[in-house]
Amino acid sequence: MKRIMPRRSGSAALIVLASVAGWILASETMAAPSEPSVASSAAPASATRKENRALRKRVYAAFAKDKSIDAGNIGVGVKDGAVTLTGTVADASQIERAVTLAKGVSGVVSVTNKLTVRRDFGQ
Repeated sequence: MKRIMPRRSGSAALIVLASVAGWILASETMAAPSEPSVASSAAPASATRKENRALRKRVYAAFAKDKSIDAGNIGVGVKDGAVTLTGTVADASQIERAVTLAKGVSGVVSVTNKLTVRRDFGQ
C-alpha cells in the first residue's frame, strides 16, 4: 500500500488562515447594534448579587437578635428575595421560629424551609 503524504505548503496555510480571519471580522461587523454587550449585562447581575448578600446578612442578623434559637448550624441562601433555610436545629420549635424570623425581614419574598432537627449519635 502506498502512503500519500500531504504537501507542505506555507502559502496554502496562509490562505486558509486569511479566509478564516476575514470571515470572523465580517461576522463581527455585521452584528446587530442592539445586542447587549457583556459589560452592560454584568452590571445588573453584580447589583443582584450585592442585594442578595445584603438580604442574607439581614436574615442572619435577625437570627442573632433572637436568643431562643441556635442559628449556628443554619444556612441561609437568597435568590431574588427568595430565602432558603438549610441545616439543623436543636428542636422542632426552632424550625418554626427561624422561618418566622426570616419572613419578618424586609425584602424577603418567600421562605423555603429545609431545616431538620439535629439528632445525636446513638439515638
